[in-house]
Amino acid sequence: MGLLRGFAPRNDISGRVFRLPLKEYLTVKDVFGVKDIFGPLMLVEAVEGVTYGELTEVRLPTGDIRRGRVLEISDSTVLVQVFEGTLGIGTDNVRVRFLGKGQEIPVSRDMLGRVFDGEGRVADGGPPIIPEKRLNINGSPINPCARDYPNEFIQTGISTIDGLNTLVRGQKLPIFSGAGLPHARLAAQIARQARLIAAGEEKVGGGATALSGFAVVFAAMGITFEEADYFISEFRKTGAMERAVLFINLAEDPPIERLAVPRMALTAAEYLAFELDMHVLVILTDMTNYSEALREVSAARREVPGRRGYPGYLYTDLATIYERAGRLKGKKGSITQIPILTMPEDDKTHPVPDLTGYITEGQLILSRTLHNRGISPPVDILPSLSRLKDKGIGKGKTREDHADISNQLYAAYARGNSAKELAVILGEGALSPTDRLYVEFSERFDREFVQQGETENRSVEETLNIGWRLLGLLPRKELKRIRPEYLEKYYKPGTRG
Repeated sequence: MGLLRGFAPRNDISGRVFRLPLKEYLTVKDVFGVKDIFGPLMLVEAVEGVTYGELTEVRLPTGDIRRGRVLEISDSTVLVQVFEGTLGIGTDNVRVRFLGKGQEIPVSRDMLGRVFDGEGRVADGGPPIIPEKRLNINGSPINPCARDYPNEFIQTGISTIDGLNTLVRGQKLPIFSGAGLPHARLAAQIARQARLIAAGEEKVGGGATALSGFAVVFAAMGITFEEADYFISEFRKTGAMERAVLFINLAEDPPIERLAVPRMALTAAEYLAFELDMHVLVILTDMTNYSEALREVSAARREVPGRRGYPGYLYTDLATIYERAGRLKGKKGSITQIPILTMPEDDKTHPVPDLTGYITEGQLILSRTLHNRGISPPVDILPSLSRLKDKGIGKGKTREDHADISNQLYAAYARGNSAKELAVILGEGALSPTDRLYVEFSERFDREFVQQGETENRSVEETLNIGWRLLGLLPRKELKRIRPEYLEKYYKPGTRG
């Protein structure tokens, strides 16, 4: 029940005296009993003055306390989502306390190097952090007029990304994977190796430099204990932990927590980026698990389902996560985002990858065919795309020939694959000598450019040089997408292996 403003009440409904500061009575509200319970949700009546997203405490007769938040408000009726589930809760023997604030997490520079669980609590056995602030995890929408355009190259050390699907600071570039594909290992490799580089200071390769103040925020949703242990041990073993913040929600944890994990991670990233001027890479895995949790809550709320049972607002909900990446005018820091999702049955038309593709600026697609051939990471470059690639490459950013060689590699690889398909139908004897060169190029491209060890960290200059070496298989007259001055400088024919 709502409490009178300015007066500390003597007793609550059960006769127990409140022990809160006077200011708490302005916002904290207690209700004894609930109207209905279904799934992880409970319907509470006769409560006023609460807000959407407000935190609640559900107090059981045993003394246990479960946390929840307000999902929906209609007049004096409130729908509460219970994080730990409603098993064992009756309709007339619990007290619901509305805390007068949204879900928050404590933030400070000390978050770097720490592991948190799906509720934002320290999960690495260390002491709690001393917060500099407590921030609402829902954040604030970014005014489009305040956004700065992404135009700076991020080096991941992976050739298929750096050379052909370049990641740019402030971009949203998802990875579309499938069950059993090594997206977890690819995510860990990106997190370990990612660096923002620009011309000027400490040389990295190709005239580029690594900038300090780079951090990784890693959020895992619905993963197994083995996967969580792999991520944590990899970060610690390689020394990347000192610049990383990890939020881990396990498969055995309440699915409801998964809805908060990416928002907690992005809140931490916004603090590091826009208040501490750091360049933050946010990796979210697996967004399909997040969407399944959203579907579960939607079904419990008895909402009319959309495509494949997902709620009709799935697009909007995903956008509230993806659109929190970017750069702000007047701010040195930035947030770059790599969401990872598994496509059920490798179906790109599934609602989660389909809607993700609309919101984000491209996608990296992992290929089961390449994986079965032992190619790792199995990035299928032909359907992959980075829409902001051209903004982050070129002279002063990577190298002046980057755009031309990228275009030529795409064209040559596509023609080589077409020639291989033709050979399957008509036989290799039907191929011209030039077609055979393209077939050889395609096969070597997979083995030498795409194939890369998990600990192999290639500079962008190494990646481009591998591309030039492969193009040496082809006659100069076939390289029609590269400017003559770059051919004179970099092209070396006859490098067959």
